[in-house]
Amino acid sequence: MNTFQAVRDALSIALLKDDTAVIFGEDIAFGGVFRCTMGLAEEFGRERVFNTPLTEQGIVGFGIGLAAMGQTAIAEIQFADYIYPAFDQLVNEAAKFRYRSGGQFDVGGLTVRCPTMSVGHGGLYHSQSPEGFFMGAAGLKVVIPRSPIQAKGLLLASIRDPNPVIFMEPKVLYRSAVEQVPVDDFELPLSRADILKPGSDLTLLSWGTPLYHCETALHMLSAPPPSLEPHIPQSLRSANIELIDLKTILPWDVESVVESVKKTGRLVIVHEAGMTAGVGAEIGAVVQDKCFLKLDAPVKRITGWDTPVGLQFEKFYIPDSIRILDGILETLKY
Repeated sequence: MNTFQAVRDALSIALLKDDTAVIFGEDIAFGGVFRCTMGLAEEFGRERVFNTPLTEQGIVGFGIGLAAMGQTAIAEIQFADYIYPAFDQLVNEAAKFRYRSGGQFDVGGLTVRCPTMSVGHGGLYHSQSPEGFFMGAAGLKVVIPRSPIQAKGLLLASIRDPNPVIFMEPKVLYRSAVEQVPVDDFELPLSRADILKPGSDLTLLSWGTPLYHCETALHMLSAPPPSLEPHIPQSLRSANIELIDLKTILPWDVESVVESVKKTGRLVIVHEAGMTAGVGAEIGAVVQDKCFLKLDAPVKRITGWDTPVGLQFEKFYIPDSIRILDGILETLKY
């Protein structure tokens, strides 16, 4: 399966196994912009898979009401860029629901799906990475998968998690990432990072689409001369770098990241969102607090720029493999 097929498969299983589950959002009855809900309305009925008006605040507010009444609400925001009108509902209502009721009520059955990150030509309003805006919203979970297996397992876990979850799907990976995905029902644990490549000299941390740019950068680093980067000294080419996929952005796997950095002494964080007040800032602050005496170099952030995502120059906004490689070399040489 590719990622959009894995998402569709997870949604089908959720509807099949849970009679209270409903899916709703703008244009999702015919499959949605990315076809992730294609055929579900015909399979499960239009009472369970249905379109909503074009109101993100209304979509999430409706989902909160459904979840509060014991339903499993699976909402889709057509693009993550348009989640901002629902920010009040998510941060002021969904995140606080259990706390303000003293644990008597919750909206744990609420999952909000949204396509996120750059696609190469989305520009100002279709290429943003808004995960950092929710870092201070205690009570929410934020999840970003990197691949079809992760998308299916993490989405099913999110739908069944007893907390409201924002599930962000990197849109450029919908049809570019392909894996052998189990067709049966399975879940992957939330808030647990994956070590994709073990290492001892530097920790490289990311999530979603930039993980693939990280892999390219590591390949460029280790490629023997003559290569695209003949200027890299042999001593740096042999660096053993640990690559970690964070997967859950809130609450993130502090233990795994800290354990890795204590071992390697260096941390490079890569994300598509702008640098200022991004997720990397929070991770960097925690790491320097818990690993200060183990650090051999400052925590390095390689991110998007602190500007809107430019349409014509989107490829220069994305932290690509060259920028990641430069950041790795700078940190190794510090």
